[in-house]
Amino acid sequence: MLDMLERQQRLTKNQWKIISAAVLGDMLDFFDYGLIAFALAFIVGQWKLTYGQSAIILLSAGIGAVPGALIWGWLADRIGRRTVFIGTALNFSIFTGLMALTPDTGGWIFLAVMRLFVGAGVSGLFAVDLPLVQEFVPTKKRGWVGGVVTCCLPLGSVLAAILGAYVEPYVGWRGLFAIGLLPAFLTLLIRAWVPESPRWLMRMGRREEARRSLAWALQVDPAEIELPAAIGEVKRTPYRELFKYPRSMAVTVLSSLGTQAAGNGIGLWAPTLLVLLLKIPPGRASFLMIWVAMLGFVGRFAWAYLSDAIGRRPSGILLSFGGAVSLVVAGLFHDVFLGGVSVFLLMLMAQRFFGDGGYALVGPYSAEVWPAALRGSGMGFGYGLGNLGKIVGPLGLALIVGSSDIVKPQASLPALAPAMYYLAAWSVISGIAFILWGIEVKGRSIEEIDEEFARLSPTSVRAEHAAGD
Repeated sequence: MLDMLERQQRLTKNQWKIISAAVLGDMLDFFDYGLIAFALAFIVGQWKLTYGQSAIILLSAGIGAVPGALIWGWLADRIGRRTVFIGTALNFSIFTGLMALTPDTGGWIFLAVMRLFVGAGVSGLFAVDLPLVQEFVPTKKRGWVGGVVTCCLPLGSVLAAILGAYVEPYVGWRGLFAIGLLPAFLTLLIRAWVPESPRWLMRMGRREEARRSLAWALQVDPAEIELPAAIGEVKRTPYRELFKYPRSMAVTVLSSLGTQAAGNGIGLWAPTLLVLLLKIPPGRASFLMIWVAMLGFVGRFAWAYLSDAIGRRPSGILLSFGGAVSLVVAGLFHDVFLGGVSVFLLMLMAQRFFGDGGYALVGPYSAEVWPAALRGSGMGFGYGLGNLGKIVGPLGLALIVGSSDIVKPQASLPALAPAMYYLAAWSVISGIAFILWGIEVKGRSIEEIDEEFARLSPTSVRAEHAAGD
């Protein structure tokens, strides 16, 4: 049945519809997630927030992201990819919109609570849309397409930066959050363009639905798709089965954790740090972040291409250590200017290319290194625990750079260099994970990867020994 998919040379219009829905979902997902960084630049002085209060607002989404990815990823294996895709889009957009109702008294607490739920939806969508898209494309295009799905994610930051620079003066920061409700309409597009994964339907024993889903994607008559003569007994794979694959657990968790800690640590604080370092107004910092985010956009395409060109493992090593070097240089020369251009700003752009752009590889890879029946749960596990990086990154920077005082440049800048080294260390951890536990999946179909896992599983090994006896 899937042979027709594997023989494809060019993607169909309907496959591009599925990819486009996922691309748009990730972009709007990151737009809602990143809005807080630009709103915070406006309210930190107005509300006289301390570094601690600001950090709580920023890292609360990371706290919600951990259970969000775990639960939504698990549900994707239980109730289907498409259903969860719709649920997560509603999740993050509704709670972003609710932040428009933030009160002036105790507002930072309200923002932190809402961000818990935003984080749950954001991480949940990312944990399900990649496995869904990967299950609709041939092996030779899986790495590239998985990267393309994440490529427009930085454009969410670009959109947020544009709103912060040009729209906030007219609608206020509450208006920015109200705009964040608009991605809820993405669910209408998902319902129209995205069928359920044929691979998931086959595992559930729903063969005719799987044939119709694949036929729609390939734009052929369902009668042209030959169903397998029989399928095995439909089994629910227990969540605990994840722990039989320690190598997959290690590389997905640590690569995601390291990348997210470094990326979110610098990314969420970047507008505020630019205000302090360059002594510019928040609107100007938002404008500069447009160019910073664009480097992440370019990086996504570069690493999506390299994942298929040179392989997942070597690409992961390069992007991890490249991001580490850029952060170290940013720390060493944060107060240096070249021809009037801040070295810190240049290195921030470089970090976005390696770290943010590199998630075009790290994200899809988190789904590729698990057995078929655990792809949603495994992606949710790796990405979910990796979301702790959204906590330790921003929090670590806040503790090193900040103090209990209201934000003041003289209180924070001397400690900026060690804070950058701290974030660089997380990038190094990601690189080490790829070196020690990286599994190369370039050129291998989902079914071939699944067969390899089945052959190497403890149960299979025991069966082979028993047969030999």
